[in-house]
Amino acid sequence: MAQITLKDINKTYKGSVKGGVKAVTNVNLDIKDKEFLVLVGPSGCGKSTTLRMLAGLEEVSTGTVQIDDRIVNDVPAKDRNIAMVFQNYALYPHMTVFENMSFGLRLRGYPKTEITRRVHEAAEILNIKHLLDRRPKQLSGGERQRVALGRAIVRKPKVFLFDEPLSNLDAKMRVQMRTEIHKLRLRLQTTFVYVTHDQTEALTLGDRIAVMKDGIIQQCDDPMTIYDKPANKFVAGFIGSPPINFMSGQIIKKAGKYYFDEGSFEVKLVENMSKVVAPYEGKEVFFGIRAEDIYDKLFVSESTPDNTILAICEVVEPLGSEVYLYLNTGKHSFIARVGAHNRPEINREMSLVFDMSKVHFFDKETEKTII
Repeated sequence: MAQITLKDINKTYKGSVKGGVKAVTNVNLDIKDKEFLVLVGPSGCGKSTTLRMLAGLEEVSTGTVQIDDRIVNDVPAKDRNIAMVFQNYALYPHMTVFENMSFGLRLRGYPKTEITRRVHEAAEILNIKHLLDRRPKQLSGGERQRVALGRAIVRKPKVFLFDEPLSNLDAKMRVQMRTEIHKLRLRLQTTFVYVTHDQTEALTLGDRIAVMKDGIIQQCDDPMTIYDKPANKFVAGFIGSPPINFMSGQIIKKAGKYYFDEGSFEVKLVENMSKVVAPYEGKEVFFGIRAEDIYDKLFVSESTPDNTILAICEVVEPLGSEVYLYLNTGKHSFIARVGAHNRPEINREMSLVFDMSKVHFFDKETEKTII
């Protein structure tokens, strides 16, 4: 069992700035046994610092770190029964793969027979048995990452911690290693805490995602809730590829119906949004719509003037199975993701249909989600 509780965690680095630099602010997380939790956010948001405090590599300024029923703030990293996989692999260049994987066990005084058994077992899981006699310089990036994973597996820890483990790999290898980590998690059935700046990794790997910005957790929920019901404009813009389209404009009311007025177009809100947006009538808001919720009118069987706009197609970007259209209303640029067959003419005006049941609105001042 390995349940983790981070309660009121703060981290302040002392320095020339008065009061120090606050890296993490009031982080509260309950990570369940066998859960895969992903900490995601831009560089400098505090996700790696949070992971390092959990690992015992950084001191907690205030708050408590608890693993199962034990508060571990003052427990050294080596005694927390945690294994960490780093971004740069952290392998000893003069040791073979076998020696790298067994190093931690040898330090703890395990018998040679047990060490050999565990190393071969981990190597079998990761398909690297044929590499045990090689040194790191003879391995590819993906093979080095597997060795780093193997070194963590042999210890049979309560918790696995990953600090951006795939960021040094090429795109194809990242996809492959994501699959390997997912299989590993299913096989080992233990608790994983994974840090990344890549929202694709977060969406594909995590049972839950904690989105961080400026040292503060903005939202923590399952991937589809984060995607479909973001807590604020930052979360909506960070999660999703391509990023959600934002436009500013006003909520207006005509003939008893509510509309979003962007300045160059108006679209009518669906009925179930009316009560929520009513207090914003006449006010500036942010409007958000994802690229996959915008359609070329030529390929839509049902549309109305209330959800159709005109825009200039500036760039057509074919991606094999789909096409990205880069569009401009005159006030805002935005992206539509359409089918591979859809190739409109560049610099020509086209009619586009918005799926108004999928749009979001955000408060202009607080940037919190209205709906």
